[in-house]
Amino acid sequence: MSNLTATSSAPSEPAAADRGARRPRLSGMIWLVWRQHRAAFWTLLALTALAVAWMLYQRAGLLDHLAAKGWPASGPDRWMEDISPYSSELLKAGYGLGFVPVLLGVFLGAPLLAGDLESGTAKLVTTQAARPARWLAAKIGISALVVVVCTVALSFAFGRWWAPVSRQSSVMDWTSGQAFDTTGPVPVALALFTVIGGVAIGLLLRRTLIAMVVTFFFAVAVQVAWSSYRLDLGHVLRITTDTGVDVGAPSPPAAAYQIDQSYVTASGETLGWSTCVHAGPEEAVAACQQQKGIVGWAVDYLPFSQMSGMQWLGASILFALTAALTVFVFLWGRKRVV
Repeated sequence: MSNLTATSSAPSEPAAADRGARRPRLSGMIWLVWRQHRAAFWTLLALTALAVAWMLYQRAGLLDHLAAKGWPASGPDRWMEDISPYSSELLKAGYGLGFVPVLLGVFLGAPLLAGDLESGTAKLVTTQAARPARWLAAKIGISALVVVVCTVALSFAFGRWWAPVSRQSSVMDWTSGQAFDTTGPVPVALALFTVIGGVAIGLLLRRTLIAMVVTFFFAVAVQVAWSSYRLDLGHVLRITTDTGVDVGAPSPPAAAYQIDQSYVTASGETLGWSTCVHAGPEEAVAACQQQKGIVGWAVDYLPFSQMSGMQWLGASILFALTAALTVFVFLWGRKRVV
């Protein structure tokens, strides 16, 4: 009886061991990199989860307020009443998210290689465990994956929060950094470019603290340059009139961003709106306008419908620059990582 019991139960132990062995587990270089940076990775993931939960909570409060005002059936004048507390939280969140690429570049990108190069860990790993290219691929690949997961989640949550009032410039202008740089693919592209830039800086300088300081200035420069050329990603449209200037300049479509307003002449030439301001009395101003052949207004603007296309165009440029930096890191680091 006991022999039968022992015989029937014997195969169960190897089967259990086989099931345990088949469980997906990190191994090799991937396990090494994750274990080395697990505190930073788990911190980023945890903070992202908290931020996403908070933004979804704030979105629910905004929707409750709008629904109480009759949204979306009522007009904006109705459901925009008393929205200041909600718009204030939205603006502050957008402003805070703008610092995420900078923080990731400084505290994740810069020390990623610089710390190992400074301490000698890179030499130990690449001479005993793996080739430099494999070590670089694991380091950059896992870090980039964590950055993408976090920024995609933040972008999605903030975009969902802003969506109900996205066409209301009084809440938040879609061309501002708080909206344009924190939704869609832009935050992902900015974060990846800044992080890989920090990695490259750390690889060149090989000192953690100096690399972090230089990466901070690099990240700030990227933000300044990006904000300066952001609007150039769009295709400017123009509204013109030929009924005189007394009726006032035409208004662009709802949610559009007005870039410029000028006079237009009969020949189609545009003149600055201050062309005849200093001509003198009202009659002199009218005479000046007539002398210059001014027949109406010209208003240049970017429609809200271009936002997504502008974001993807800008993100594509940043992704291409990130790919170029990554290639540089591999070419430089493959021979000089030790």
